[in-house]
Amino acid sequence: MHLDPIQLRVLGSLIEKEIVTPETYPLSLNTLVNACNQRSSRDPVLDLTEDEVRQALHSLEDLGLATTVRDARVPKYEHRIRTVLNLRRDETAVLCLLMLRGPQTPGELRSRADRLYSFDDLEAVQSTLERLASRPTTADTGTEAPSGPLTTILPRQPGSREARYAHLLGDLPTTPPQRDQRQTIESPSTRSADATTIERLARIEAEVATLTTALSDLQSRIDRLESNQ
Repeated sequence: MHLDPIQLRVLGSLIEKEIVTPETYPLSLNTLVNACNQRSSRDPVLDLTEDEVRQALHSLEDLGLATTVRDARVPKYEHRIRTVLNLRRDETAVLCLLMLRGPQTPGELRSRADRLYSFDDLEAVQSTLERLASRPTTADTGTEAPSGPLTTILPRQPGSREARYAHLLGDLPTTPPQRDQRQTIESPSTRSADATTIERLARIEAEVATLTTALSDLQSRIDRLESNQ
């Protein structure tokens, strides 16, 4: 199972709204678009159109992860991820947060999960993450239901005390190159500043050489005058 960013945002929004606002769930297309484009509790913030959300819903329905409620005046949509992946409530909450806000530390997940699931402590969050990361594969379970690891731990960032976790339902985030004492990433402005510095140093060295020569000539004249006296 591999979902693109729009599919992940749609699925995560459906999960969130089912838990947080059950009175308005399932969601109409317009409500779902607004949920996907929220400015809060989203990273990154998106600006999806109705067509983009509708296409994502169709693909999620093909995967069995979403379905349409057709007995309403307006078509409404709901997710089926708990049934498809056989998830517990705490596991569903963690996956939802990772889909909506990207990689996070256990501490961030606990502080942001209050509306979705109340974790007793960091150990409970860690236990949920490890359970999701160690799910057996389909071959190991002997069933046809999709399975296998759903989360993974990312390399710890320099200066960070906690490792971050990411879901495995889509592409892993790319890690930007890190700057350290052994490697410097030069921008055009940096290269321009370096060139200016080199030119200034060259001028200073030329002026020093000229002054040194002039001083040497002056010392020679003084020596000749003293020898003639």
